[in-house]
Amino acid sequence: MTDTCVILDIGGVLEITPETGWVQRWEERLELPPGTVNERMRDVWRAGSVGSISEREVHEQVAARLRLDASRVRAFMADLWAEYLGTPNEELIAYVRALRGSCRLGILSNSFVGARERETERYRFDELVERIVYSHETGLEKPDPRAFEAACGSLDVRPESCLFIDDVEVNVEAARAAGMQAHLFEDNARTITRITAHLNAAP
Repeated sequence: MTDTCVILDIGGVLEITPETGWVQRWEERLELPPGTVNERMRDVWRAGSVGSISEREVHEQVAARLRLDASRVRAFMADLWAEYLGTPNEELIAYVRALRGSCRLGILSNSFVGARERETERYRFDELVERIVYSHETGLEKPDPRAFEAACGSLDVRPESCLFIDDVEVNVEAARAAGMQAHLFEDNARTITRITAHLNAAP
């Protein structure tokens, strides 16, 4: 198989993830000033994104810091995951699925502990690409250069042979600095055109 490679982000690219307003609704329900939830939970969200806390510990911290009983913790986390997982970007997923066998395929995602299990169950990304590199499993978040090195290393490909797709400008710039080609996701049409050009330019 060719070493030509495409590595994609998940949230905002393979998943459509608009803000649902769930945090604001919980603040209203709990009669908390705006911004309180993220202020109280900031270090927990950070720990979850680099895998230094378990899902059970996240639930415990939600209960303690927001004074929620077990049933409301479950409801709170269900709202978190509903926004996190969003809905599938069906057109792009179908395009990427059709690329299997013609190039190397991977995912590099800033994630949260529990994401692999939920995204595997709902979207089967493990069947879409060869390797998925999650920040909560590696402890490395984009735009850290080591995150891009980990993604390329997982596929055993050279950075310059890879096109990285992300919806965040700083991550796109960081991928380029790491030696990769990169494209800022804005819509499916332009992204598919860019991937096609990358594959057509392969030696």
